[in-house]
Amino acid sequence: MRVLLDTHVLLWWLLDDPRLSARAREVIRRAENEVLVSAASGWEIATKQRLGKLGVAGFDPAVLPAILREGRIDVLPIALEHALEAGLLRGPHRDPFDRMLIGQSLREGLPVVTQDPVFRKYRVRVIW
Repeated sequence: MRVLLDTHVLLWWLLDDPRLSARAREVIRRAENEVLVSAASGWEIATKQRLGKLGVAGFDPAVLPAILREGRIDVLPIALEHALEAGLLRGPHRDPFDRMLIGQSLREGLPVVTQDPVFRKYRVRVIW
């Protein structure tokens, strides 16, 4: 199974945070699953770190590529089709990072591992 991690799920996985559900842990841990993070998650992490809103003291976003490689987590690049899907999404949700993940999920047919209920409002299959 191919899955896309929401940014908070990626951080919770890396930090072994107890808020990560048992189902999410199992999906990420299973070697036969292809675990992806959006390039938008890197943008979100770097932006929140710069603004002091990441909530992870001392985390250097520059180490993220190496951490992902070690953890067998692949990066899903942002394609024009993803951007168009995200930009054309209807509804009031304004978070550009979530909108990109939703766009990528819809275009790629990927379930999203997330605790955020907003994804369900956009026909996205959610794993939690």
